[in-house]
Amino acid sequence: MILATLILVLSTATFFFYLQVTCGRILRRQFERDYYQSIVNVIRLEFPSVREALEDSGASFDYSRLPKALKCDFLALTHLLRNTTDVKPGYSKEQRLLILYFRVQFLSLAVRRSLRVGERKATLRLTSILQYFANVIGQRLNEVGFGNAPTASYQVNL
Repeated sequence: MILATLILVLSTATFFFYLQVTCGRILRRQFERDYYQSIVNVIRLEFPSVREALEDSGASFDYSRLPKALKCDFLALTHLLRNTTDVKPGYSKEQRLLILYFRVQFLSLAVRRSLRVGERKATLRLTSILQYFANVIGQRLNEVGFGNAPTASYQVNL
């Protein structure tokens, strides 16, 4: 029984380690420019202001409004990811993996908040995932030539 528990714990730890490493590689992808700024302005997302407040080393941050703000941004961005494409609607493998990673980190944030340990680090990971999603959406819309393309060549379902 102890051996089975040990194997389960090690397997789970290994899974989360590889999830974190793989998602870190995906998040390091460089975009030609910061597409996320235009998406943030249009949709009025809150994650850039959260990141800015956290990166300001001297400021204290109110973590009570954080989960709701990040969850709303996540839902808006995942909806747009699924529905802003000129091919077939849906997520790529990388996006599905990052969605899973976001959910794991979001649960981790709840645990960290209750323990009051490492909230800032988990929150910065969440904002980097949201920034990646916004960059992907912005790049898609830029490639389509949003203002110049005929309406049949792209699809945005809100």
